[in-house]
Amino acid sequence: MFERVWKQAKVGVKDIVMFKYLFSSLFLLGMIFACQPFDHSETATHFDPVVEKKIDSLLRLMTMEEKVGQMNQYKGSRVLVSPSLNADSQMKIEHIKKGWVGSMLNVSGSTVTRKLQEYAVNESRLGIPMLFAFDIVHGYKTMLPLPLAEAASWDLEAIEKSARIAGVEAASVGVHWTLAPSVDLYRDARWGKVMEGAGEDPYLAAEITKARVKGFQGEDLRAKNTIAASAKYLATSSYLESTKAISEEHVENIALSPFRAAVDAGVATVMSGFPSGEKMDFLDNTLRNEWRFSGLVLSHAGSLDDLVEGDGSMDRGQAIGMEINAGFDMDMESAYIHELVGLVKAGVVKEKVIDQAVRRILRLKFQLGLFDDPYRYCNPAAEKQDLMHRNHLAEAREIAKKSVVLLKNEGHLLPISKDTKTIAVIGPLANDRDSPLGSWRANATRNSAISLWEGVRETASSDTRLIYARGCKLAVGKRGASRALTINDSDRSGFPEAIAAAQEADVVIVALGEDCWQTGKEQNQESIGLLGLQEELLQEIYKVNNKVVLVLMNGRPITFNWAADHVPAIVEAWHLGHMAGLAISDVLWGEYNPAGKLPMSFPADVEQCPIYYNHLNTAAQDEPKYPFGFGLSYTNFSYNLPVLSSSEIGSNDSLEVAVRVTNTGELAGEEVVQMYIQDKVSNSARPVKELKGFKKINLAPGDSETVNFTIRAEDLAYYTSKGTWAVEPGTFVVSIGTNARDVQEVSFEYIVK
Repeated sequence: MFERVWKQAKVGVKDIVMFKYLFSSLFLLGMIFACQPFDHSETATHFDPVVEKKIDSLLRLMTMEEKVGQMNQYKGSRVLVSPSLNADSQMKIEHIKKGWVGSMLNVSGSTVTRKLQEYAVNESRLGIPMLFAFDIVHGYKTMLPLPLAEAASWDLEAIEKSARIAGVEAASVGVHWTLAPSVDLYRDARWGKVMEGAGEDPYLAAEITKARVKGFQGEDLRAKNTIAASAKYLATSSYLESTKAISEEHVENIALSPFRAAVDAGVATVMSGFPSGEKMDFLDNTLRNEWRFSGLVLSHAGSLDDLVEGDGSMDRGQAIGMEINAGFDMDMESAYIHELVGLVKAGVVKEKVIDQAVRRILRLKFQLGLFDDPYRYCNPAAEKQDLMHRNHLAEAREIAKKSVVLLKNEGHLLPISKDTKTIAVIGPLANDRDSPLGSWRANATRNSAISLWEGVRETASSDTRLIYARGCKLAVGKRGASRALTINDSDRSGFPEAIAAAQEADVVIVALGEDCWQTGKEQNQESIGLLGLQEELLQEIYKVNNKVVLVLMNGRPITFNWAADHVPAIVEAWHLGHMAGLAISDVLWGEYNPAGKLPMSFPADVEQCPIYYNHLNTAAQDEPKYPFGFGLSYTNFSYNLPVLSSSEIGSNDSLEVAVRVTNTGELAGEEVVQMYIQDKVSNSARPVKELKGFKKINLAPGDSETVNFTIRAEDLAYYTSKGTWAVEPGTFVVSIGTNARDVQEVSFEYIVK
């Protein structure tokens, strides 16, 4: 009898996939409704009750091995569908057919994902579709600017559009889920992962996080061109790891703000990782209960090893039990599949905990429409049409030029005149078609970016003579998968050609910075200067021609003091993606007036790291070379003194602050007007100022605009040492200006009414 029931159950679950009822047997239906109801303590009222009942029914049918299988994510590749499989691939395929795989990571391509999905749907006992996940950090096939570079645009619409492009391309190849965005705060330029975040400020990072989540997920996850996002890496940010002593209130006030924003924006999943077992109650206490997050939590690669090695007395099984009981739902390391069933049998993990985790996984699959049509993302026609679509490339160019930051422009060397007779383009990155693609580049084709040299040739007047010379190599050795780089510090054989080119030119464009593999995962650096022979090359060029425009290409803040003090024009161009060369040239020739602002402070020296503008008022800090929010334009903007609508505010009040900004230059331009607030007197040490608002405006020459901000009591609150959010009475200073340093100040009082 039971064999017949199980066969009927399998047909029934397949029927969900094909838009039919779950069960084909009245006997089985009666048996299910006779069972005890599942614990719905985490089931929010806004979830579709029909879907929740279907999940209930699935859970009753699943064996413990199948439940644990849903919590298992395997890494894979195209080799999984090749005619000859190695032992590891054979094992993964067999597990898929047994229903022991809930998700595959780093598998893409419409034909590949369809084949693997067919194994899960057609050959497993219950036919539950898999989730296909991919690290889509700044584009899938079309590479957009690095996230840190995009943050420099301070343009939320452009950032949302960038994530939308990445999501559309990923969806076309069968990917349902991106392990992005990274919403950690990055305050130490030595950290390799700074390239994947939004910089040092919690407010800016929170606003950008919301834009990226909306870009990936759209308005409806069931749409065929939207994918689930994942906010990462919860409670293990570089800010926490680079700060030896940090209080709970600083974590709440600073590090967690972007994660709260992600949850508020409806992010479908969160990636977490914990350096120690001490914080394992965070998921339940904060994420689930306080923030009411009901989505899927994925463990970070290596989190189990962190627990085992960090604790010293814990074995792998205990670490797995701790993760599951803390609220993890799926394992990136595929460790659960080997040990979790045994932990349930031993009573270390209760079955209802497993059921809640599996419920969240299945719910996401329903939300993505995979039970309606498991192959809805596997569309060869869409893949052919969407990847590297001309509209995506055009948008990538627009987003890239908005990400460029003008750091210096003495003597109005920029923009370059179309009448310039001779231009030399020099440097190890000048004709590099790979580094602009950046690190963590998903499925980009190597050497496919438009280089600066190519962009210059496209943009300059046909009457302008152009000369190219590399000058020196940046790095020697292997690149790509191994990411092993040896910086060139001895080969000067290209110097004479570069110097000769500079001597002939009216303007010299020098492209220096970092190879793209110097940033990203596991690419922490002790030095963040212009490595190798780059500064020496720049100095030799400057000796023969001081009309130098330095174009920096890098994935982190770097130090370049000699250049900052001598070179007349400096452009921070990051790693901007496929359209880098054209976007940079748009800026250099004034086709676009740069308006980018730094999302991280640029230190004067590596010894200043970590450095950030909103340090505590009790801590002295050296001045950075370029402050947070800094960025010039080809025009000039003047700020009047801000005007407050009231001199005081109470707990139920708000006040308006207005500032008049005027374009006093000769060109139209955009300006990011930034508002900061400081709590002058408090029971706990507070930052010297905190970004609380910004607006991007566009002004014609001579035009003015009054920019208004609203300040509410909640904007003044902070998490106190008593474990509560509060606003303390006293004086608050409002600072408004063009960056965190150059501001106009007014003050008001918060009073208890």
